[in-house]
Amino acid sequence: MNITRENLGDLDLLIKVEIVESDYAERVSKQLKEYQKKATVPGFRKGMAPMGLIQRMYKSAVVADEVQSLLGESLYKYLDDEKLDILGSPLSNDEKTGTVDFEKGKDFVFYFDAAVSPKFDLAWNKVDAKLYQIKINPKDIDKQIEEICQRYGKFETPETVSEKCYVYGKAEELDKEGNVKEGGVNTFVSFDLASLKNQDEMLPLFVGKKAEEKVVFNAGKAFSAADIEKHFHLDTAAAKKFKSDVQLTLSGCSLITPHEVNDELFKKVFPKETVKDVAAFRKMLSKDMEKSYNEQAEVLYVNEVRKQLIDNFDAAMPEAFLKRWIVSRSDNKELTPETLESEWAEKYMPSLKWEMVDSALSKIKPLEPTQNQIVDYVKDILKQNDTLKEGEDEKAQDERLEQSARTIAKDRQNVQQIIDRIYSRNSFELFNEQLKPEAEKITIKDFSEKLK
Repeated sequence: MNITRENLGDLDLLIKVEIVESDYAERVSKQLKEYQKKATVPGFRKGMAPMGLIQRMYKSAVVADEVQSLLGESLYKYLDDEKLDILGSPLSNDEKTGTVDFEKGKDFVFYFDAAVSPKFDLAWNKVDAKLYQIKINPKDIDKQIEEICQRYGKFETPETVSEKCYVYGKAEELDKEGNVKEGGVNTFVSFDLASLKNQDEMLPLFVGKKAEEKVVFNAGKAFSAADIEKHFHLDTAAAKKFKSDVQLTLSGCSLITPHEVNDELFKKVFPKETVKDVAAFRKMLSKDMEKSYNEQAEVLYVNEVRKQLIDNFDAAMPEAFLKRWIVSRSDNKELTPETLESEWAEKYMPSLKWEMVDSALSKIKPLEPTQNQIVDYVKDILKQNDTLKEGEDEKAQDERLEQSARTIAKDRQNVQQIIDRIYSRNSFELFNEQLKPEAEKITIKDFSEKLK
């Protein structure tokens, strides 16, 4: 066997594989003997048909199978031995190979097109991504406590609407005469009365009403454009124009009486901690909020660095080969060279560039989570909500959680979000080492705007 390659340019290759009869003869002979043992041929006992007959019946098919098998093995061994960083996988060049006659032929020549990855340097010097550090102020904690009190509050469904209720029902757009508009907005809505604009005008329309009663109000006066978009399921443009009167047929209402800020609430929020007073509660909330927001800031930073590395990736790519390779490997029957071409710049090229960048990053530091990292992450989550079983010590608990975590982690789909989180964390550590960013302090409000 002889394998050679010809450089057709900086990245494109033509690989030639020459296979002679001696390369595959032993494999074919062995396979035909197996066929002979198992073959049932009329006029002969099982396994007793003469080899000449077996060869006439099966040899060309066996030669085809064994040559193709040998071809694949040898080609990929060659790529590995030559340390060629191939993009995708080699594609058969049918034009140069021509028709292969496995029945009459003994020596065969196959040609393959291939492309190597371009050499490039990661553009660290062009990255200018911001890493934010979130400042938690007393008002942020006040708001968090208010939300927690609502979350752990007492839920009721009163018969009559009060000004603190959450109402829901069917909303129908009215025309100028006050009739239900044909083809108008007709949808189920739910909202908190406290979120209404013009409270003095709006609240009296709702307070005192019961299920099945109707309330007519003007959507533009009651809600902001953003709330109209959310409540009435409209697109942004339609929401801005929606100023009609609406008839709401109430289905009911609900009321949450906020939980008091007391020892019982402290225990519900931090079941494994000892919280002595409000000051300690606020301190722990602040710590948790800071951790949560800064994790979001890390993700934002990682995504921005990735984007900038891709935007600054300027190495030439073997596009003609890649387009052919993508179409040949796609399960999507609707993907044609024409549709691929129309989506190439916006969809496929950025993805290919990211694969190149990701590969280069992984050579500096492995980014893909190991199974042990996934198990440890799952185990930490389980531990947060776990308590010692009767007669169990901490070592036994740890072993139990370890076993549960390993079982959960076996299903990669089940832990995909965890895999993504660890991958992002590994990326952050690498970017932090390479770029050494100085964190910019920012408020929750300003950071929320950055996330939009």
